[in-house]
Amino acid sequence: MYADEIGQYADKLKLMNTYFISTAKVKVSLTSYGKPIHKFYWVLDKETVIEHIKPSTELETSLPPPTKLNITTFDRIPHMMVDSAAEIDILAIVVRCGLQKYAGRTHHKCREITICDNQKNQFLLTLWDDFGEIEGNEIEDKMETAADLIVILGRNIRISTYQGLSLQSMFYSTIRLDPNYPQAIELINWAKANKTMLLGRPSNKTSTSSSAPPMVVTPAGQQVISIAQMSSAASMGLFYVEAEMAISNEFQQFCVLEYSGCKQKKRTKDRKDFECQKCNRKSALVPRYYTFDL
Repeated sequence: MYADEIGQYADKLKLMNTYFISTAKVKVSLTSYGKPIHKFYWVLDKETVIEHIKPSTELETSLPPPTKLNITTFDRIPHMMVDSAAEIDILAIVVRCGLQKYAGRTHHKCREITICDNQKNQFLLTLWDDFGEIEGNEIEDKMETAADLIVILGRNIRISTYQGLSLQSMFYSTIRLDPNYPQAIELINWAKANKTMLLGRPSNKTSTSSSAPPMVVTPAGQQVISIAQMSSAASMGLFYVEAEMAISNEFQQFCVLEYSGCKQKKRTKDRKDFECQKCNRKSALVPRYYTFDL
């Protein structure tokens, strides 16, 4: 509220009361001078209509469950153009939840989760900033305590080329856990019946690494080809390849080397001093170990 509107609405708005507000202006919070507390704010002016809702103890008739849900199926995503403006709605089962970490050039907080559909197609979904902390923590807690897998409804999700093809949240995305849409309830029941198959092992509820890759499962009806056939393919596309990983020394330790200050990673086995192009400091690389179950 600004200027005269402050006095106009001073006597109308009381704490702990309910109001019906219409024709108010909703704007995006400015980020030029710092990080705002809220992403959006309302502006009340002379055209805003405010109606006080009187308290009532009468039981109201519950609203019918929502039915309209326009989602993009997972098998369509590889064939969609990766456009910076393209956004989709998805309905998926969470099979793995990674730990919070800092990623990207700006080192924003994020959390990577692995999601799948009822055809066993899987994608990596990155939850950025508050989504990784709020919804991500809720997903992690439920996966630790709940007996069944979680189904999420993601709106305004962006398609990304990170790790081949993946998904990520935007600041205006919404993530709902176990929504009550008929399609979601059907997927929840399917996940209950196929939990062991989706997790691989009953005890493997959460990922040990925030960057753990999705579990590779070939969707029904898809052809598995050889690497030679994939390299000689005439066009780009999504391929399913079956392969084995050979380790020469089963006792070797896998690790990633990074600078201790800026956490910039470097692909090298040498642990001598390197000069970082990011923070302009010369320092020894620190091994960051990850544990793999083979």
